[in-house]
Amino acid sequence: MQFQPKKYYYLINFQYLGYRFHGWQKQPNVKTLHLMVDRTLNYILEGKYFKTLVSGRTDAMVSAENATFELFLQHEIEDLDAFLELFNYNLPQDIRALAIKEVDAKFNIINHPKSKEYLYLFTYGKKCHPFCAPIMTTILDDLNIEIMKEGAKLFEGEHYLKAYCYKPTDKGIYTRIIETCELVENTIYTANYFPDKTYILRVRGKGFMRNQIRLMMGTLFDLGKGKLTLDDIKTSLRPDNTVKMNFIAPAPGLILNKVDFL
Repeated sequence: MQFQPKKYYYLINFQYLGYRFHGWQKQPNVKTLHLMVDRTLNYILEGKYFKTLVSGRTDAMVSAENATFELFLQHEIEDLDAFLELFNYNLPQDIRALAIKEVDAKFNIINHPKSKEYLYLFTYGKKCHPFCAPIMTTILDDLNIEIMKEGAKLFEGEHYLKAYCYKPTDKGIYTRIIETCELVENTIYTANYFPDKTYILRVRGKGFMRNQIRLMMGTLFDLGKGKLTLDDIKTSLRPDNTVKMNFIAPAPGLILNKVDFL
């Protein structure tokens, strides 16, 4: 009978600025978040076996305020605080671990998220300080913010969202529930080089399709510019809709804000 080593499971909350990364998932010849996290873990674990699995992986240039990955080990971490400190000491400065806790084998980081919340930070009207670029999108055209607020609310509830999926197939599940979709003035992120007024689209739901939120944001931008109407958005959410929304809002404004688990 072959001996099976005991396994240990840890949940690590972390945050990152995604501007210089090609998303979470490892890819050949590019710098990704998964690559940097695993490279750091390999160094501090001194080559011992480990595996990492993320909840809510992000695309290129997308950031996270509070993301989560699971760390699988064949040895126990005796001092969690010391491990977290060592991990942070060796991570690049645009990635920071926030917390670590042990979970059991029944925990499933893929199936157990109850909801995910994303923010999209933007402003409009004039060119911003270049330091804004990593986390905020600037639309140089004028925007009607009030009608955009009305448009955001149309996404709340259960809708057919095929128009808001990048390269959809005939096998996808497109009827989904969006718990919250609201456009509000930004009071979360501040800097002395920010413009006077900035805005956030807050979207919350169990899960999202590829580029879904950026397509929703792009649609709201077109609404604010007068290129679309509220009726156009209502039509796009119907099961018989055949129109594809094409404006994918730029990635740097998108932030994974938090993941809540069951």
